Amino acid sequence: MPTPSFRKTGVISLEELSTLNLLPPESRLKKGPVAVLECPEMIPCNICVPYCPTKAIKMEKLIDLPMVDWNKCTGCSVCVAVCPGLAAFVVDLSKEDGDYVTVPHEFLPAPKVGDEVTLLSRTGEKLGRGTVTRVWERNKTYVVTVKVPKGLGMEVRAIWVEK
Repeated sequence: MPTPSFRKTGVISLEELSTLNLLPPESRLKKGPVAVLECPEMIPCNICVPYCPTKAIKMEKLIDLPMVDWNKCTGCSVCVAVCPGLAAFVVDLSKEDGDYVTVPHEFLPAPKVGDEVTLLSRTGEKLGRGTVTRVWERNKTYVVTVKVPKGLGMEVRAIWVEK
């Protein structure tokens, strides 16, 4: 079996996430916010499991990949706040005015609602501009929801606040 490309590059692709069953089905993505846990390595971490208020995240063993029960997930973003690997995101592709992506953010300055920010891909490539719609903080990790252009919801994975 060939080595997954994310082990070589440090960046996981949508194709690899799909192969690992870590992507919600298209029908669920269109129903509203849902967690996407881009956690492809079997490492001893399960912090998202006990913090999920709807018990939507499951792991049989400590080193299993976290699996989301898409029907139980409400997109609350608690997993985004507690994931030490910054690998949890919430996407909402159900709106007509754009996609909404919730990302962890650990840089200063902290974004504020209404800020225009630069949208970044998994590789750090600039994808355009978005508008911050929600910000909250837990243990020095900001959880930021950004309205992004339609079609970029599964691509945006970070923001850059230019001040």
